[in-house]
Parts: sequence; structure tokens; C-alpha cells
Amino acid sequence: MSQPVHLRAAADAAPALRLAACAGSNAGASAAPALTRRACALALAALATGAAAASASSPRLITVGGSLTEAVFALGAEAQLVGTDTTSLYPAAAQATPKVGYMRQLSAEGLLALRPDVVLALAGSGPPLVLQQLHSARVQVELVERRHEWDDVRRTVQAAGRATGRSAAAQDLLRQLEQEWTRVRAQVQAYRGPTPRALFIMAHGGSPLVAGGQTAANAMLTLAGARNVVSGFNGFRPLTAESMAAAAPDVIVTTTQSLQAVGGAEGFWRRPELALTPAWQRRHSGAALWHQDALALLGFGPRLAQVLEALHRGLIAA
Repeated sequence: MSQPVHLRAAADAAPALRLAACAGSNAGASAAPALTRRACALALAALATGAAAASASSPRLITVGGSLTEAVFALGAEAQLVGTDTTSLYPAAAQATPKVGYMRQLSAEGLLALRPDVVLALAGSGPPLVLQQLHSARVQVELVERRHEWDDVRRTVQAAGRATGRSAAAQDLLRQLEQEWTRVRAQVQAYRGPTPRALFIMAHGGSPLVAGGQTAANAMLTLAGARNVVSGFNGFRPLTAESMAAAAPDVIVTTTQSLQAVGGAEGFWRRPELALTPAWQRRHSGAALWHQDALALLGFGPRLAQVLEALHRGLIAA
């Protein structure tokens, strides 16, 4: 039979009470009986064990990578976050968390000042020396790979589950996300219309860049059933008149942040290179330019399936 609540509370408080008694007898500690000293030691051990257990079940967590932060929130474990990086902007509540800087420009001092038990980061975060310093300080560090595929979501959610001590909840979330992914992939594969000719442009600041192979943007266009009209290189390259004329995209995909940086769609279409494309000729249709938040579109996080569905619909409407 379980104890009454007041008795359980008294039992839980016993180590702390014994410790208080020990503190009160410090003046005579040297003459304290062996039994008293042993009781004090047991009280200290009990408190340390309790603190360690609490830390193990609810570790203090820093996430470096917006998709990882998003997964922690999706698991309902946001109370464990003591810090996030500057790419962690979704959901809105993530913006209120203490920021540790950009994921590739971290400092050990800033991270350790938040007393994390675990740092969960996307592969490529660093610099490497900072990660070594965290290891030396006995902070658990886990890096999560990005390959621009559905398994990124699986790795992200499972890593968030381990880091927060919510692996069972992570498996439940993954089942839901995989069902959604299966539905969207079937929808894309069932499409029998012409293959959309698409181009991804990034213009967050400075010269606009187009996305080639081995990029999240290229992977998203391909998964959505489109053909990326630039090829022959990996990564991003500057936008040029020659490349635009040769590529001849029917639809341009970009990030919401890119549009904001140039003053909206009207400012975007003012770039002279775009005037050489079929997309520019159809710019007033509203279907030749499609945009989405950068983290949602390129982050390969928990929203991947729903973003892919919206992108596919936008592309075939063009």
C-alpha cells in the first residue's frame, strides 16, 4: 500500500533535513560521533544522487540547427532548452531562447556559460576546437548528419528524443511524420503532367546565387517532381545573364527571406538577368515565383512532408 502524500513528502525531504542538521552542527564537526558523520555523508550522497537523476531524466540542452530545435519543440521538451543557435527561429517561441551564435561560429565560453548537459548540433557546426572543448568539459555532444533526404527527418527526431530523454515520444512522432511523408510522395509520383522546369535562387544578401547539385534546394526540387534547369556543378554559383538565358526556367523558387531582402516580388523581378527567362514573361500570373521560409524549405526538419506538398502544388500550377 502506498504512503499518504504527507508521509511521502516527509520521506523525500529527509535527506535535505539531515543535511541541514549537519550544517547546523559544523562547529562541532571534529567531535561529532561516527554515526552522525555517517548520517551526514549519506544525506549528501542522497542529494547528489537525486540531482544526478533529475539531470539524467531532464537534461539541460542546447540545440545548434533550426531543424533540431523544431524537433525538440515538437516533442514538447522545449522547457529543457537553455540555448539555441541563430538559425533556430521556428516555432516563434524558439526566438526567445538564449542565443549561442551562428552554428559555424560558436564559442566554448558562450556554450558552457549556459551549463548544458547535452549539445545537439548539425554536422558541420563548430569550429571543431569548440566541440573538443565541450568534450573536455564533459558535455555530451551529438552531431546529426544532413544528406538532404527523408532520413534526415528520422535522424533529427530520434536524436532529439535521445537528447531530451523522450525516445518513446520521438518514435510516436516519427510514425505520424512517416505516414504524412508516404502520402505526399505518392501524390508527387502520381502526377502525370509535364515536368516543371525550375530554378532555385538564393538572395539573402549580396549577389544572388543559383543552386546546383548536392544542395538542399536541388534535393527539394527533385523530390517535388521538378527538373533543376542548372546542372554541371555542385553548390551555389552567381546568377548571370548567360546562365539565365541557357536555363530558361518556367518557375523560380526562392526563400521568403530572399524576397524580403530585395523588397518583395516586384523588386525580385527587377533583376535584368531574369528578363531573359520564360518565368519573367509570366511574372504577372502569380505562379512563376514560389517562395517559402528558408528553414521550412531547406531545413529537412519535421515539416518536410507538408512543405514538399506545397512546393509540388506550386510547381505544377506554374
